[in-house]
Order: sequence, then structure tokens, then C-alpha cells
Amino acid sequence: MTDSVRRPGGVRPLRLTPFRAIRYAAEVVPDLAAVTCPPYDVIGDHGVAEWEAADPHNVVRLILPREQPGDDRYTHAARDLRSWLGRGVLRRDERAGLYVYEHAVAGATAVGLVGAVSLHDPAERVVLPHEDVFATPVADRTELMAATGAQLEPILLTYDGDGAASDVVDATLTTDALLGVTTTDGASHRIWRLTDDRVIHTIEEDLAGRQALIADGHHRYAAYRALWARSRSRPQAGTEQPRLDPGAASRGLAMLVDARRHPLGLGSIHRSVAGLSLGDAITAAKTGFAAVTQLAHDADVTSALQERGRRGSAFAVGDGRDWVILADPDPVLVDASLPADRSPTWRRLDASIACEFLLPRLWHVSDADPRVTYHHAAASAIERASHHGGVALLLNPARHEDVLSVAALGERMPRKSTSFGPKPQTGLLMRLLTELPVGRRGPAAGRR
Repeated sequence: MTDSVRRPGGVRPLRLTPFRAIRYAAEVVPDLAAVTCPPYDVIGDHGVAEWEAADPHNVVRLILPREQPGDDRYTHAARDLRSWLGRGVLRRDERAGLYVYEHAVAGATAVGLVGAVSLHDPAERVVLPHEDVFATPVADRTELMAATGAQLEPILLTYDGDGAASDVVDATLTTDALLGVTTTDGASHRIWRLTDDRVIHTIEEDLAGRQALIADGHHRYAAYRALWARSRSRPQAGTEQPRLDPGAASRGLAMLVDARRHPLGLGSIHRSVAGLSLGDAITAAKTGFAAVTQLAHDADVTSALQERGRRGSAFAVGDGRDWVILADPDPVLVDASLPADRSPTWRRLDASIACEFLLPRLWHVSDADPRVTYHHAAASAIERASHHGGVALLLNPARHEDVLSVAALGERMPRKSTSFGPKPQTGLLMRLLTELPVGRRGPAAGRR
């Protein structure tokens, strides 16, 4: 992504290979808006039930399955996937291809290629992570893919392109789309399929020498790699999970976006901390921040946070009724709290200061504590805090150049630091890792 990155010699190149997508059959499911949903980690506490109610075949039943009598969550997802494929609700494209995907919403647009991306060790410097991950969601996504034999939602990658692959994408946008849908959030989604061998080869050649940054989907990418490693080992005795094709498992479903032609938006991920009163949060914060400013009740919290953030690290803390802005963290205390081996860029990130200083040192709660939850929308963090007797912690977005700098150095930002978008809608394009997904036991599930 940057000139400062050096890849070891002899590493495999970045590849985005064609695949036979699993898609909803239009004659069976005429309303794609009712069966698709946002990515699993942005749906929120109440979202699962809402998407389940939208349609009996909404993809949320696959990506966030519920336990049923006699089935664990993963088995139930596998049963539903197998049933939907067997009854023609979902169909696999006859011919492999790459897919051009355009997602436009509220003045922001993501345009890129969807395919099966090659998986790489971070040391290869081909696919660059920029955030740490939690072990629990990585294990969860790994088990879901193992049970279903499928990759159900693409991760989001971005790269420094402006080459022949992007020429193909932009030319494709002027042609008739394979499908299009406007979802309930007002977003427009259009998809085209590329199957011409010469076009695929042009894209392959252009991408071979490039690097990609993981914009969204660090946990799923880590799960891809974990499942790939599992696919190369002998299956455990007594399991009825599908036997994965190691070749298919060596790649992961991904959308690749050219950062020059179609730059993604970059937002922040907020926190809520249950069981911490605003008064206690402010009292503790005053021991580490020189500026703790009470906001008027009619103040725009987001605007106030952005304005103060232009002068340095700043955070908004509130319970939905009252708000303060924390700024000017004590440099001596911050320096003592942050890992000494990190770069200056990493050490000045708001996410680093929040996760290594504000939360553990001042509020005595780890960023991995169950009382801390993560929210892409400030309103969601505020709602969660108000319902659990806690506070919302709002952050400004990181800067693009800082994200790239951290990734180029091989460092990882704290977990849940960035929110790139717009993100791919789940359910439009899915990928099988085996010829037929099977459950761990029992017959196919019927329509619910």
C-alpha cells in the first residue's frame, strides 16, 4: 500500500480468483431486500429478530443462527443452508466468475471486485491487517464456516490501484447489471458478473504485484486462515462436518476496492461500558485529562467531538442525557500506559489512548471486558449505555494515512478501531467450500 512496505522475496502474489457464487433465485425470492442484511457484526442487539421477521429465508438465519432444540447454532445454520439449496431458494451460478459490486448509500459509494482472495501470513506483506482481533469471534466465524462449508459474507479490502483491473470495473459500470436492489436503508446495490477469460487474466496480471489492506473483516480473515489450516489436517473422528476442499479453503470471499478510483469512507467504532455511572466516569477521567468540558443539553455531541478532535485526542462520554468532552490527556500518564515498543503513529491514535489508558488505567475496565460493547453508530452506543446503567464512549475516526502507516509497519491498531464503508450487503454473493453443505447430523430442515 505504501513505498515503505517491503515484501519478502518469493511470496505468493495477491490473487482474486473467480468462483461460482451462491445467490437467491429470483423466481423463488423476488424481493432481495427482504432476504439480505448488513454484516453480522453491525446488526446489533435487536437486529437479528428484525431481520428474521423480514422473511423466512433472510440470510441472518445463516450468519447469526439461534440454537434450536436438538441443534447447536452452527448445525442449525448448516441445516438451513442445505435446505435452501435443496429447494432452490439459493442457487449456485453455473459458471465461475468475478463480480463487480456497486453499493451506494447516503452520498457514499463502494465499487469493487468480489472474488476469492488468496490467503497470506501477515509476514508476507500481501494482505495487510491493521487491527488486532478477539479470539472468541474468530473461533465463532471459523466454526460457522466449518459447519456450513461456506463463506457467507465477503470481507472488505482496499488497495492502491488505478490500473487495468480498475479500468475493467469502471467500464463494466456502464453496462446492464446482472441484478439490482434497493434495500430498506435506501441503499442501492448493483452486481455484474465477469466470465471472459481475457478480462479475468487482465485483472489477475494487474493485481499480482499489489498489496491489499483489510478494511473490514479482520476476524473473518483470521477465521479464513484458521479454517484453511484445519482443512489440511485429518478430520476429527465422529464429526459430520462437510469435508472442505483445501484448495477452496485457501481463498476467502472478499470485495476488493481501489482506494484511488473509489475511496472508502472511514468512520469510528464507539464503546459503551455497562455498570459505570457518568459521575464516576467523569471523576476518574479528571485524574488523567486536563480538559473535561460539560456540554450544554442542546449541544450536538458529534460536532463538538469533531471540533475538539482537530486539536488532538478527544472523547465524548455521556449517558444519553448529559455529556462531557475529554481532551488533553496527561502525556506522562499516557506514555507510561502505552506499550513502549509501538510507533509514534500508533501511540497517538485515539483508539490506542482509549484502550490502553482511559479504559484500563482510569476506569479500571479492559477493552475485552464483557461490560464493554462495540457500536458502529453513536446512537447504538448511547442506547446500550442507557439500558445498562452505563456510559457511551464516542471516538473520532482515525485518519486514512495513520491506518496505512500502522499497517505498513506491521503493527495492529486496537481491536474495533475503524469502520470502513459502505460495507457489502450480506446475502447477495456467497461461496461454497465444498460441493454440498451438510449439517453435523440429521435430515434437512424445512421452511420456517
